[in-house]
Amino acid sequence: MENQHEEQNQLNIELNEEIAEGQYANLAIITHSNAEFVVDFVNVMPGLPKAKVKSRIILTPQHAKRFMKAMLDNIKKYESIHGPIQDQEQVSVPLNFGGPTAQA
Repeated sequence: MENQHEEQNQLNIELNEEIAEGQYANLAIITHSNAEFVVDFVNVMPGLPKAKVKSRIILTPQHAKRFMKAMLDNIKKYESIHGPIQDQEQVSVPLNFGGPTAQA
């Protein structure tokens, strides 16, 4: 009986080849409204005045908070094995793409 319950709680997640390759991003721009958080992942190349959003994720406030907690937990686990992550540079990129003021 318990085995049946475990099977009902499993979620099968499909990952196609294109998504599995991933997208590299070295900047995340976060904006929000009362109903959602929007996270734009951007690849900024040194010396180029233009950068493209590679991926946009839209989250409910509840999922944004769960995501934040999961990231903090994973960073703690990473640092316990590999040592503290050094935040070496202050990001100062003028962000203007027609929406509300961004926070990164």
